[in-house]
Amino acid sequence: MNDTPETPKLSWWRRLSSGLKRTSNSLGSAVADLVTKRKLDRAMLDDIEDVLLRADLGTEVAARIAAAVGHGRYDKAISADDVKAVVATEVEKVLSAVAKPLVIDTGQKPFVILVVGVNGSGKTTTIGKLTAKLSAEGRRVMLAAGDTFRAAAIEQLKVWGERNKVPVIAAAQGSDSASLAFTAVTAARDDKRDVLLIDTAGRLQNKAELMIELEKVVRVIKKVEPSAPHAVLLVLDATVGQNALSQVEAFHRMAGVTGLVMTKLDGTARGGILVALAEKFKLPVHFIGVGEGIDDLAPFTARDFAQAIAGIES
Repeated sequence: MNDTPETPKLSWWRRLSSGLKRTSNSLGSAVADLVTKRKLDRAMLDDIEDVLLRADLGTEVAARIAAAVGHGRYDKAISADDVKAVVATEVEKVLSAVAKPLVIDTGQKPFVILVVGVNGSGKTTTIGKLTAKLSAEGRRVMLAAGDTFRAAAIEQLKVWGERNKVPVIAAAQGSDSASLAFTAVTAARDDKRDVLLIDTAGRLQNKAELMIELEKVVRVIKKVEPSAPHAVLLVLDATVGQNALSQVEAFHRMAGVTGLVMTKLDGTARGGILVALAEKFKLPVHFIGVGEGIDDLAPFTARDFAQAIAGIES
């Protein structure tokens, strides 16, 4: 590999496009099968719409793409590349509206970020990677191990704290997570930390007690700092497909989600779901993660993602 500045960009693109291979391959091969057989007609558009639905893009977006494919092309031969180009353009339109960076308000010290999501979504790892990013920007970060149910989550966060050389507020397994959040916000304020990242428990989103507890954590944080939490990030696992919709709905209702992070965009990912989420909830998407490494979390860019889903080589 050469040392040109382009190298990291290309490697990130390669990782993203390979992470979305499951989606782009199934889309690409299905579309290629359809368009080689006949000229474009209503039946073909219905078939294309079905393919897009199976790729988890959602009903509204699938219908819109099919309509755009059909525009001015009836009774004409159409290539798979023509369809891919339309898919990329339409998906980019949807995603451009939500591709927004996470803005840290420097007027808030600490800027409190509550990180929520179901167990296994990659919450704790995402916190570790975010900590590395924020520290590299020169911000003084503190972590709080608010997932007090799982000893492993507490230990994992401590490891990330050591790795990033930032303090971690933690308590014994089974401790009250709301009182831990209270302690953490107070400590971060007293220590004049720029950012406090709080991990939370993530038992399944349909469990009422988890949601009651999350509401309590938010309520207690506000006792220390009425404007906090300043951001509530929902971490979603890209492999869960349609389940992500119910997760966003539940966590948004209970914790007032302000932005999304999508992780595990590896070969098994069903990345199309991000398009359906963007269309339905219009929540900002701040970051996407393509692996376990500390550099595998990157700001979300609509164009790259749209082209990777469509299977267009960048």
